[in-house]
Amino acid sequence: MEKKGVIHELLKILLIISASLIYAFNINNFLHGADLLAGGFTGISQLIRAIFGRIFGIDISYSFIYIPLNAAAAILSFRFIGKRFTLYSGVFILLSSILTDLVPNLSLTDDILLCAVFGGLLNGCAIGICLMAGATSGGTDFISIFISERYGKDAWGYIFAGNIVVLCCSGLLFGWKGAMYSIILQFVSTMLIQTIYRHYQKQTLMIITEKPDEIYLIIKEITNHDATLFKGVGLYEGKERKMLYSVVSSDEISKILRHIYKEDPNAFVNVFKSAQVRGNFFNRPTR
Repeated sequence: MEKKGVIHELLKILLIISASLIYAFNINNFLHGADLLAGGFTGISQLIRAIFGRIFGIDISYSFIYIPLNAAAAILSFRFIGKRFTLYSGVFILLSSILTDLVPNLSLTDDILLCAVFGGLLNGCAIGICLMAGATSGGTDFISIFISERYGKDAWGYIFAGNIVVLCCSGLLFGWKGAMYSIILQFVSTMLIQTIYRHYQKQTLMIITEKPDEIYLIIKEITNHDATLFKGVGLYEGKERKMLYSVVSSDEISKILRHIYKEDPNAFVNVFKSAQVRGNFFNRPTR
């Protein structure tokens, strides 16, 4: 492996370690003390732990529940998403689980609203860093990415709906105050993840340019996506105009626009979000 490749892999590992520390710190200092539930398998693990602790008086470690829960999802990821992706995700799952049992509660605040907001921010930050490093926090994130890669849909909304079911169970068992504030936490977390990590979100480009061939090559080289050329008439001047139409991933937009305006400073570009794309859309494979 080249030196640049080694540095890149080391950077990924450092990001995963940082995300694990943030995740564990958040669970013990903002979530656990305020009886808030995180999303996905983390929330399920918290709920199971609370059931055994409060109802049966049995204290079970977080890692004892969280790691086995992720096993089936990890197998799905290993088979359909990518081996390296699953390996990095496994590192995060193990580290965050162990650190959650070790990181102390510093009792930063007892304000449940502050815990919900900052807990959501830290939770979203940790998961976002993980995704940027080519990994995930496990559990429902594995499932979400599998749906995104297989069907080309942004599945975070579905995962949020599943989390609501877990929160309803918690509300019925332990009271609704913590469950309702947990909805705020998960909403903040979901919004931050979608802001940080936009790989599976799609945006449509409509580009009016005098250099359609050059602009098409830019889109092709950066994204590996195709484009369609339309010819029409600009009514203001009555001249023939050429327009390229293409759909790309949201995280590629800024780079594409930079190169477009470098090639054609007079290009007119309209960028808008694509709610759903059906057809032959290229997704870069996760390794």
